[in-house]
Amino acid sequence: MTESTGNTPSSVPPGIPYPPPGSIAQPEYAPGEREALIAKIKRLLGEKDAVLVAHYYTDDDLQMIADETGGTVSDSLEMARFGNQHPASTLVVAGVRFMGETAKILNPEKRVLMPTLEAECSLDLGCPPGKFIPFCDAHPDHTVVVYANTCAEVKARADWVVTSSIAVDVVNHLKQQGKKILWAPDRYLGSYVQRVTGADMLLWQASCIVHERFKAEALQNLAAHHPDAAILVHPESPQAVIALADVVGSTTQLIKAAKELPNKVFIVATDNGIFYKMKQAAPGKTFLEAPSAGEGATCESCAHCPWMAMNHLRNLAEVLETGSNEIHIPEAVRIKALTATQRMVDFVKQQQDID
Repeated sequence: MTESTGNTPSSVPPGIPYPPPGSIAQPEYAPGEREALIAKIKRLLGEKDAVLVAHYYTDDDLQMIADETGGTVSDSLEMARFGNQHPASTLVVAGVRFMGETAKILNPEKRVLMPTLEAECSLDLGCPPGKFIPFCDAHPDHTVVVYANTCAEVKARADWVVTSSIAVDVVNHLKQQGKKILWAPDRYLGSYVQRVTGADMLLWQASCIVHERFKAEALQNLAAHHPDAAILVHPESPQAVIALADVVGSTTQLIKAAKELPNKVFIVATDNGIFYKMKQAAPGKTFLEAPSAGEGATCESCAHCPWMAMNHLRNLAEVLETGSNEIHIPEAVRIKALTATQRMVDFVKQQQDID
């Protein structure tokens, strides 16, 4: 069952600007500035007892710094787990706001900073707590499962938090208990999980501004020009795009597929920031962007989250130097959000112990 709320990137809530994918360019650096900033950031991370936690979709330089300084480059689930386990007193989260909030939910004793607090997420914005909480209250017989791409107030109303890497497993787990599920916010990921599991799911109607732009017909045309390519698709994409995939999975799962599959060419339907790690995992292989919004294979920026692009060397150095852009969550909200978020972390640990 699907209930429309009108809160989708295709139907933008009044007053909320959605910059189009690829619309925010990385800053240009003066000669020597990039190298100086990288050296400064590495020094400050050590001086401030800080660790850099970066998402796969952020700038290559930030991913490189995280790798080289003992931080992590990962999906939102591993970002949360890494920050929870690392001994550093300060976590610097390069990504979008909900990732910083998730880190704070799990680590109240640590200082959590972000290069910018303006980096939003269309899924988070498309699921405002003032509308979502009454929607949940109207369906009290449903177990509330929310994607990690949500604010702390929404997580506080949830029974479970999941990421794309464990969504199917968690919903199957709940289905076996006879639970009916209220899912939010991504309608495409929710529909995918519903098809795979056969669970009784009520879907909130938000979507990712990057993934919803991938076009099945254009993808078919590109694949026809590369018949030996494997198609890798993130499940936040439309159903028609998912139907063309050789592999559907989270960012981490897609990187693993690029490494393990024998194909030499891959067409990738997710944010192009992932190519940095894909090329590391599978050197010598070729990665092509899946077409979006009618663009062809030559598009180099349309599959990139504009909010992720707001993270760069200058504001990373500044936040380390000044301690600005700290994440704060009211303690009453954090405690409520912790229940569903910790359930996610514990579920993954239990799966790993079984494996």
